[in-house]
Amino acid sequence: MDYRNLGASGLRVPVLSFGAGTFAGSGPLFSAWGTTDAAEARRLVDICLEAGVNLFDTADVYSAGASEEVLGEAIKGRRDAVLISTKTALPMGDGPADWGTSRSRLIKSVDAALRRLGTDYIDLLQLHAFDASTPIDETLSTLDSLVKAGKIRYIGASNFAGWELMKSLAISDQHSYARHVAHQVYYSLAGRDYEWELMPLGADQNVGALVWSPLAWGRLTGKIRRGQPLPEKSRLHETATFGPPVDDEKLYDIVEVLDEIAAETGKSVPQISINWLLSRPTVSSVIIGARNEEQLRQNLGAVGWALSKEQVEKLDKVSAVTAPYPYFPYRRQEGFARLNPPLV
Repeated sequence: MDYRNLGASGLRVPVLSFGAGTFAGSGPLFSAWGTTDAAEARRLVDICLEAGVNLFDTADVYSAGASEEVLGEAIKGRRDAVLISTKTALPMGDGPADWGTSRSRLIKSVDAALRRLGTDYIDLLQLHAFDASTPIDETLSTLDSLVKAGKIRYIGASNFAGWELMKSLAISDQHSYARHVAHQVYYSLAGRDYEWELMPLGADQNVGALVWSPLAWGRLTGKIRRGQPLPEKSRLHETATFGPPVDDEKLYDIVEVLDEIAAETGKSVPQISINWLLSRPTVSSVIIGARNEEQLRQNLGAVGWALSKEQVEKLDKVSAVTAPYPYFPYRRQEGFARLNPPLV
């Protein structure tokens, strides 16, 4: 397993991390992801640690806190061997204090997460979404105080727009608050919007990307192809509306190229999809999920090898889409690109 620094921090994270959204699944979304209990979770954590994967990502909203509880049980007795990443901001109830990133909500949420995880500190706390109803200074000053209190070690964001993240970073710099070192983002061969603005921002400000849904919400598993019905057991039947939109025809084109490369390399479609992401600028770690040992071992096979330059170019070409304004001139016109060349 290779390790990379997480953004501008000294925290070294594995290039693959494990997403615990499958733990204790309940409700219409998370039950479709998986229903892993504590015993099964402990076995998956064992396999991860054997492979060098020591970063585990969850969120308070995953199965109403049950994911954090199961993860806490699974790592009991080996807290020093793992890194815990969790998130907060999304609603945990219908009350006025049950959502957002106000001072009171953040303090309450962190304390609750610590209890559920069975630990006295969180390695990385990420804001699950941008809260436009709370002053950014209030949010960041509270996070800074939680870092100074030792309850959290590093902070990050997730699903922020470019201006939201940049304004947060500027306020942290202005007041010497703890700074976001990570941005958890959606990025895949079937969804490359991250590249337009957030990737250049991450490169400029040294914010590392933690990639969620690298298989495009289950569409890059190799089971979905042109002219074939959606598999009966696919979780997309229940969860498609929750995830990022994907152009079906574009997806089929991508999968056909993935099939070609799979035949050349002997690797699977998911392994190739994840490996491609690991070569992209700013990516610190790709979050993989698994409902069972077989899926986990399959995803772990995405590291330890590299795609050829020609294979990467094929994937780049088939997955490319026209950038929206104001980004497209810099990708289509030499004069613009000379002034501000794209990273990829």
